Parts: sequence; structure tokens; C-alpha cells
Amino acid sequence: MLNLTSFLLMAPPAGEGGGAGSMMPTLIMFGSIILIFYFLMIRPQQKRQKEHQNMLQSLKSGDKVITSSGIHGKIDQVNEKTFVLQVDSIKMTFEKSAIVAKTD
Repeated sequence: MLNLTSFLLMAPPAGEGGGAGSMMPTLIMFGSIILIFYFLMIRPQQKRQKEHQNMLQSLKSGDKVITSSGIHGKIDQVNEKTFVLQVDSIKMTFEKSAIVAKTD
């Protein structure tokens, strides 16, 4: 009977062609999978983040926005890290990161 250690230490039979040459297709496959993940998942997320950051920087007093909690309001004041939103006659302070979208 073979145990696991002796099985892992055994050299491949001479006729199977194992070695460094059979490693290349595997590396190409892993590399292509990483590239596919980058172009389908990571890059679009970075693009959306950049667009959101640009939208936050372009907001000014009087713009209508929607917060992440679903509150619709108009920007009354722009501070360094916060916005003061006016909803009807109520004024509320929100972090800039809470703004999800700008409406018309």
C-alpha cells in the first residue's frame, strides 16, 4: 500500500511527458481567467466609483439629489464633508458619501 507521502514523492512515469512543459497551458489558463475577471468585474467597478466621485464633486447648492436611504431633497449648503439637504421645510445634514444620485 502507498501512503500519501510516498505517492507525492514519486516521479511520473517516463511515458507521460510530465514536467515543466505541461505547466504552461495551466499558467495560460489561470492568466486568462484573471484577465477576464479584471475586465468584467474590477475595471467597471472602478469606473463607476470614479463617475460617482466626479458627481459628488460637481454638486452645488440648489441641486436635487437622492440619498442612499431614499430621501429626496434639495442641497441647501455644501460643506467640506457634508451636505445640508432641505426636504420640505426640514433641513438635514448628510455625509457626502450618502448621496447616490442627482435628479432633475
